Amino acid sequence: MKTSSAARIAAEREAGYWGDDTLHSLLAGLAAEHGERAAVVDPPNSEALGAGTPRRLTFAALDRESSALARALSARGVRRGDALLVQLPNTHALVLLYAAASKLGAILSPLAVQYGRHEIAGFAATLEPRAFIGQRALGERALLDEAANALRDLPAWAIDELLADAAACGDGDADWGGDADEILTVCWTSGTTGTPKGVPRSHNMWLVQGRTTQTAGGYRPGEVLLAPFPFVNMAALGGFLFPMALLGCTVVLHHPLDPALYLSQLQDEAVNFTIAPPALLNRLAQQPALWEQFDFTALRAIGSGSVPLSPAMIEVFEESYGKPVVNFYGSNEGIALFATPDSAPAPEQRAKLFPRLGAAGMPFGGYGAEVLSTRVADPATGAIIDEPGRPGELCIAGPGVFDGYLGHDNRGLFSDDGFFRTGDLVEISGDPPHFYRIVGRCKDIINRGGMKLSPSELDTLLEGHPDLAEAAVCAYADPDLGERVCACLVLVEGSSAPSVEALGDWLGERGLARFKAPERIELFDALPRNPLGKVVRNELAAAVAARGGPA
Repeated sequence: MKTSSAARIAAEREAGYWGDDTLHSLLAGLAAEHGERAAVVDPPNSEALGAGTPRRLTFAALDRESSALARALSARGVRRGDALLVQLPNTHALVLLYAAASKLGAILSPLAVQYGRHEIAGFAATLEPRAFIGQRALGERALLDEAANALRDLPAWAIDELLADAAACGDGDADWGGDADEILTVCWTSGTTGTPKGVPRSHNMWLVQGRTTQTAGGYRPGEVLLAPFPFVNMAALGGFLFPMALLGCTVVLHHPLDPALYLSQLQDEAVNFTIAPPALLNRLAQQPALWEQFDFTALRAIGSGSVPLSPAMIEVFEESYGKPVVNFYGSNEGIALFATPDSAPAPEQRAKLFPRLGAAGMPFGGYGAEVLSTRVADPATGAIIDEPGRPGELCIAGPGVFDGYLGHDNRGLFSDDGFFRTGDLVEISGDPPHFYRIVGRCKDIINRGGMKLSPSELDTLLEGHPDLAEAAVCAYADPDLGERVCACLVLVEGSSAPSVEALGDWLGERGLARFKAPERIELFDALPRNPLGKVVRNELAAAVAARGGPA
């Protein structure tokens, strides 16, 4: 399956950005050159995950066992271009499946383990896979049975049976071939503003993303990388799997996020680079005694992202702990922005701003700026926005950007000159204005009487309130202004809910304009989140609407 036009393939190859390397060809090269080097290390809690005894696979073993798995899948009828829907935790079996799918020319579509029958049935209807591959159980959940009930006539294969079949296949010579322009994966968007959409990506697209991440993080050949994110999207695949294949790095797997185990792995595996959630880094910055319990001598630098970072956290990590922090902003579709100590030296700057990579007249160089073009456009008219402080839609183009969503009406998704309209709202910022500040999602914007408000800006401020365990805002209907702002709060145990006035005062003390302050408060036991932990704002708004008028 290819999604790129012949013209695009020819242009990217002529420019030198795309070539003939595939995931499995790179891994085969590493097996030949560094066969005894560790490639994949299972999480120590692998047995508790239902995945058996933890294993450490060398590059030679990864190449050998993925070939056997490819033969086992072929014996079950999997052919080039077939799609496989896969739901597994972060263990070596999932990495083996990526390599095996690459060898077969099959398409791997990974799902977060949190998804249930309803979501799986929806993904299958769009993807039309050859089979579902899953684990029999994860804790008390019978994952394979859940999927089988959802998929009915579609084969549901247990990973332990497939691995047993692969072991029985033994070794064998095979010339796997492969086409780097064919689709390797269909990952799924997070679905925070609607139904998740499938994102097809080829080997060549992924390798551009892998090179971009390794450049941003300063990855070095043979380094040890700790991967705490599920191998289902850009963060893990672009951040760890493909840099592993490009540089022969060892990838240490972690699942689910357990701070104590994560810190132990950082120390015990002598990890050189990792990417960690902001909340964990904030905790480590606030509790130096916790950091000092471990020996992080090997750790060269650390990455984070997904929400604005704390400047104070960056300052502690760099000045007290001696560990540089890289701020990443990416997406399955191909966004690849990053702020490093070189491009954004000041912690206040690096916490919230990203260099305008690939924009005209910018001073930034390197691979990331070479392969990504960016600009800001008016979401309604498409007119280019050049002035600072005016929100607009981030638009991107480049060899790492996908071609369009699977089974989706992609009309209007790209501009006439080929820029992908990301749906992310940004504004040009900084002094000089060489940076983007992420404002939110275009669909999330609250229109309060013609004043456009960013929910994510309010979310970030509210998360700092000492009485709130969780916080997010959404719009609610108003006959006069069209929409107003509701603050949806989960209280810290033992805390009292603030009044609308008190919350507005607290936000005002932090510099928020008064007209942006919430005019309604609703309390929740927990906020609705997708399997990747992001607040699902449309569900939040629906819950608020169902409660009736303002409190």
